[in-house]
Amino acid sequence: MRPKNMTTTKKTSSDKSSQEDNLFAIAEASGKQFLLKVNRYYDLDRINAKEKEKIILDKILLIQNKDDITVGKPYIQDAKIELEVISHRRDRKIIVYKMRPKKKTRRKSGHRQELTRVMVKSITVNKAASKTASSKTTKSPK
Repeated sequence: MRPKNMTTTKKTSSDKSSQEDNLFAIAEASGKQFLLKVNRYYDLDRINAKEKEKIILDKILLIQNKDDITVGKPYIQDAKIELEVISHRRDRKIIVYKMRPKKKTRRKSGHRQELTRVMVKSITVNKAASKTASSKTTKSPK
């Protein structure tokens, strides 16, 4: 007999979204490393691309899909992340204030970093293509 405080769980549509949350990748873009998930947006340094344009990142360091983790040496072969440019924007203003005490020297300047907002569309690893490519390179015609 089952205790009264135990409940049974049913698979619903929210379980599907939790499975998608398990897929993420760490990629290198604009000199920084980002943890990227599907259907989320990120602000990268300015990319020379138009809005609604597709961009592919191929410098992927790590991919986790459920319990399967793939680590690159330094990058994963035949893995890619497809991004879509949403907009170009500027970050908030950073004030730089330099002062030398007792010298009456002050310098104030500001900076706004230019950013590109991108949406992650897909994360893929093409393991089958890497196997066929390696088998074609090992065979030599005589």
